[in-house]
This record gives sequence, C-alpha cells and structure tokens, in this order.
Amino acid sequence: MIARPFGYLRDPLFLVCLALYFLNRFVGKPLTGGGFLHEHFNDMICIPFWLPILLWFCKKAGLRKTDAPPLLIEVLVPTAGWSVIFELWLPILSPRFISDPWDMTWYLLGGMGAHYFWCATYPPAPLREAGGGGEP
Repeated sequence: MIARPFGYLRDPLFLVCLALYFLNRFVGKPLTGGGFLHEHFNDMICIPFWLPILLWFCKKAGLRKTDAPPLLIEVLVPTAGWSVIFELWLPILSPRFISDPWDMTWYLLGGMGAHYFWCATYPPAPLREAGGGGEP
C-alpha cells in the first residue's frame, strides 16, 4: 500500500509545469530572442507536464491499477515515444518539423528529474515487520 496517492492533475510538479509553460509561452519567449527558453525549456518540462495527464487517462480507462507515483518504466516509455515521434518521424513526414537530438536529451533529463521528484514526494508506505505483535 502506498502512503500518499499520486496527484495526477493535482500533482504539484504538474501544476508548476503547467504554469511555467504558459509563463514561458506568453512572457519568456516574447522577451528573449532565442536560447534555452525558445529551444529546450518546453522539452524539459514535457514529461512532467504530459505524463500525469496520460496516467490520469489510463487510470480512468482502467489501464492503470495503482495510484503510486509513476514507475521508472512509465517515465521511460513515453520519453522514448515522444523522442521517436517528435524527433524522428514527424521531421521525415513534414518539413514543418525539425529534428533536434538535444530535445531527446531534455526529454530524458526532465523525465528523470520528475521521476526523482515523484519518488521523493510520494514515498511508499513503511513495511510492517512480520510478527511485530500488538497491531493486527
């Protein structure tokens, strides 16, 4: 049993990333001429932004049976999927999309940071000792 269920759309990291996305979109990018805010910031917050939404849909559809924080595999599979879709397939299908290998690095760094945050924020319940007596 988990000590505290994963927050999904109420998760604090998701809510911060949601606010940061709009702040970057409407304030950061217009005030800067390029660099990290233009090129990689949204890639870095991609996993902590989209994964809680994806897992919420999976939970509602009955595909996710737990309310534990995302497992490492639940972080890595979407990270690989977004990397393939946005950095390999879409640039081949349309010249509107540009492949940038650094984007994949930022997806991974954001995902690993999110995974670390979620594990620290939603720690597992302590295991009870067998035969400890006193408690049923």
